[in-house]
Amino acid sequence: MSQESLTARYRPQSFAHVAGQDAVKRILSRAAATGRVAPAYLFSGTRGVGKTTLARIFAKALNCQNGPAAEPCNQCPICRQITLGSAVDVVEIDGASNTGVDNVRRLKEDVGYAPLECRYKVIIIDEAHMLSKAAFNALLKTLEEPPGHVTFIMATTEPEKFPQTIVSRCQHFVFKRLPQADLVRHLEGVLGQEAITAEPSAITLIARRGAGSVRDSMSLLGQVLALGSDSLTLADVREVLGLAGGEIFVRLVECVQTRDLLGLHALLTEVLDQGADLGFFLRELSGCWRNLFLLHQMGDAARGIIDLPAEEVDIWAAIAPRFALGHLHAAWQMTMDSQRKVLTSMEPALALELLLLNLASLPDLLALGAGASKAGSESVAAPSRPAPVRPPVPSVAPSRPAPAPAAAQGAAQGTAQAAGTGQPRPSTLPRTFQPSSPSSPALEAPVPTVRETTANFGVTGDAPEAAAPAGPRTWHGFIAFCAKRPEGSRPLPALDKAQGQIQGRELVLTSPHSFLCDRLKVSLGTLTELARAYFGPGFAVRVETPVEEVRKTRTELRDMAMTDPVVRDAQEKFQARIVEVRPLSNGSANGNTNGKAQENEI
Repeated sequence: MSQESLTARYRPQSFAHVAGQDAVKRILSRAAATGRVAPAYLFSGTRGVGKTTLARIFAKALNCQNGPAAEPCNQCPICRQITLGSAVDVVEIDGASNTGVDNVRRLKEDVGYAPLECRYKVIIIDEAHMLSKAAFNALLKTLEEPPGHVTFIMATTEPEKFPQTIVSRCQHFVFKRLPQADLVRHLEGVLGQEAITAEPSAITLIARRGAGSVRDSMSLLGQVLALGSDSLTLADVREVLGLAGGEIFVRLVECVQTRDLLGLHALLTEVLDQGADLGFFLRELSGCWRNLFLLHQMGDAARGIIDLPAEEVDIWAAIAPRFALGHLHAAWQMTMDSQRKVLTSMEPALALELLLLNLASLPDLLALGAGASKAGSESVAAPSRPAPVRPPVPSVAPSRPAPAPAAAQGAAQGTAQAAGTGQPRPSTLPRTFQPSSPSSPALEAPVPTVRETTANFGVTGDAPEAAAPAGPRTWHGFIAFCAKRPEGSRPLPALDKAQGQIQGRELVLTSPHSFLCDRLKVSLGTLTELARAYFGPGFAVRVETPVEEVRKTRTELRDMAMTDPVVRDAQEKFQARIVEVRPLSNGSANGNTNGKAQENEI
């Protein structure tokens, strides 16, 4: 004969005995006492937090012969029948087994009859999210306007699967996970009734392993009590449940701190040989990094928010100063991010080993990242240092360099003045950079410094670091010249989307898009400096904004299309008619190239 489980044996039979969910208990108790019962209730929350238990207690409080009252008496025949599950008017349905619309139709027929013995008919649908869409739709009208003697209670762990039309017709109560302290008190009460002594650390470990679920905690307690010992010890809990001990985590953290890879491998082998729960092992390891981080950052002030015995906190407080704060933060985050990856990996043991080795190598990885960021900052700040800069070597040497403009020749000969200064600059810039062959190295020619090149270009921080190429200056060459600016320079608008025309000593930029013109005007100062660096000193840049045309109405557009000779000729030739006329939008009308009309064949 099977023995009744602890969960069923110690299931609460009144609101006062339910662990946690204080707000929900107060609302339901007051509703039962005052008779203000809603047509439907929706209880949602994780497993084992009291949804079905509170539904049964609420059904007893509504129908108790000594009621209506805030608590059921649990002594009258109605309360006893509901406790045993034999009450005619309290129906408990498994939503997973009754998913079809036919089951809901039969339920609607039963709802129409008055209760036989009780004051209310209570319909409890457990795992209600398993109902089909058709079944939910069949329940809509009944849930909104049921008979006065009927109330529905639906319990679910996945409320997101409920249609909003159902949720809006119910009073929705969200059941929270129980705090660890409440779980510990509940387990202590059960052990007291069982007359079993227990170590506080053993009860705390079971509550922590239960993760806020009363049913999970009770199942774990029953599993440990199956040993048959007179007392509950921490060693028994770890042996039965396959949980790593606190000393394991202390050794692991010390191996990470000393980068003892061989010790980490031996420790991982020990954990795997014990058959430890890897999911709980990673949760506990994340908690260790959290405790170390708080102790390192807050000192003794963190002791009040760390849920561990004082002697264990002292051990972690001595270890925390050995780590850098960045190491602890990165280890905590890496462990949290790797939990799902380890548990879903095809090789969980190898994935866990990789995590531990990465934790030990974190100082090297952090230093590498800092060095890379430092190098990146130095490369960005390079234009401010007077270091020599090698000119870029073209991939294919031109057959014959074109003669440079007069302005460029004057700059090469040192006769031009530096931008913003009145002093002539030295003649160090070569006229052309032409390698002897595509594969030959850069020519050993005098190379201007960054400061000299910047002065030549007439810009301060946004100019490119390479000299302007020799040859004729064109609009497309200017676009390529601007594209070669170094990383970190101020971004420029999309020049290739605009049109440029050289008019004397002025570059005129135009675009049919007013937005692009506005962006070009914002960057006009930078464009002017780049134009002077490319075309020569004294060059100007001007942006012409397109004139906004007056929009025509659809009637005017249609009249224009009807009188257009091309359109009329197309109508006659193809026997077509004008279906719709649309205005041009950004140079097109959804594929209409002439912008006058869209025609379809009849």
